[in-house]
Amino acid sequence: MKQKLITTEAFVAKMTDGASIMVGGFMNIGTPLGIIDEIVKSDLKDLTIICNDAGLPGVGVGKLIDAGKVKKLIASHIGLNPTAGKKMQAGELEVELIPQGTMAERIRAAGTGLGGFLTPTGRGTIVAEGKQIIQMDGQDYLLEKPLKAAIAIIGLKLRVVFE
Repeated sequence: MKQKLITTEAFVAKMTDGASIMVGGFMNIGTPLGIIDEIVKSDLKDLTIICNDAGLPGVGVGKLIDAGKVKKLIASHIGLNPTAGKKMQAGELEVELIPQGTMAERIRAAGTGLGGFLTPTGRGTIVAEGKQIIQMDGQDYLLEKPLKAAIAIIGLKLRVVFE
């Protein structure tokens, strides 16, 4: 029978420079810390990270940002990680901020094979810059395209309590 489980080290060794990686978790809760630690130890670079937030300095996705592994961050907010903000302002980190619901729907659109969807969220803001505007029934909508990655990583901790 073929072995289906591999070590974290072997998993990270299969990744390539420039990979797009979706990272699960919210403010580091549910973030795959062991895999992130292994990526930090690796020679990987120029990663695109798609996640809810920028983590915290030295924690979760924040470790990847601190280590200079991330070329582009696609997230809903970066406010808890001042390092991400500084790197963005210095031109060392490309950041695409996406409203939370729009991000979830873009990921869902990719998973279901949709070519995109229309939303009023972000009209008249920097979110709309460079996006196609479609008018329907007198309303303007942004065309949001699917968001996908080559790899998705999540953190799981199973705790069973018997009483």
